[in-house]
Amino acid sequence: MTGQTLAPAPRVRQSRKPAIVRAVTVAPHGLWCLLFILAPLVFVVYYTFTDPDGAFTTANLANVFSASYFAVLKRSVLLALESTAICLFLAYPLALAIAKLKPRNQSLVILLLMLPMWINLLIRTYSLKLLLEVNGPLNDFLGLFGIKPIRFLNSEFAIVLGMVYNYLPYMILPIYSVIAKIDPRLKEAAQDLGCNGFQTIFRVVLPLSVSGIVSGITMVFVPSISTFFISKSLSDGRIRLIGDVIEQRISLHNVASYEIGSALSFVLMILIIVSMLITNRFGDKDGGVVL
Repeated sequence: MTGQTLAPAPRVRQSRKPAIVRAVTVAPHGLWCLLFILAPLVFVVYYTFTDPDGAFTTANLANVFSASYFAVLKRSVLLALESTAICLFLAYPLALAIAKLKPRNQSLVILLLMLPMWINLLIRTYSLKLLLEVNGPLNDFLGLFGIKPIRFLNSEFAIVLGMVYNYLPYMILPIYSVIAKIDPRLKEAAQDLGCNGFQTIFRVVLPLSVSGIVSGITMVFVPSISTFFISKSLSDGRIRLIGDVIEQRISLHNVASYEIGSALSFVLMILIIVSMLITNRFGDKDGGVVL
């Protein structure tokens, strides 16, 4: 009716129960991150920029770039890059081959790739060490061809081999998961336009699998540059990486050692963050098909 105003609709009182439930659900995860992620980072930053008296200093970072520590840092980066490159070189053809198998066979091969990951890293590394011994199975096999025993251990080759052996599945799986999702009609279109098998791979499959490559590089490079058990086991501590030095300094349990160990950890953390930012920058770009 004219002249009459409609009463406003009553407000529906929203229940706060979902918000409380979310808070209770997230609280354990937040507490875990606070205690085991943020708190250790705070201690690392504190010991990096303080002296034994607690005063601010940058001397600890300066010591990291001294001749001895910088050589270890350089070796760690180079070996991590080398092992990542080898993993990529081996993983991409394997991922392509797996993606071409029948779905049932794909599942079987992926299961075989994951089986070693179910075994502890220590056991895998010690097993590799036994294979590389002077009197080990590998040299026994080479001896059948008249090759004298080779000292594989206590070398950078052994460390890189250990990294590749332990981290290769982390490169294969993300690349395979991306390649397997590529629409086969794109490959058919490339072939209709005159591309042969190699051209289809380099112009279609490779650009579309960049995100998997980036994920694989990140998952291999990060543990490779920070590893310490692999290098310590396969070189008997003779070839030290940055992870070995950090483990050695922290295990001394004194303030001076904590400062150097924290400074090395801080530099390593910066290297990892920078590498992840670089790889994510390339990974954010959608791979285009160039025909």
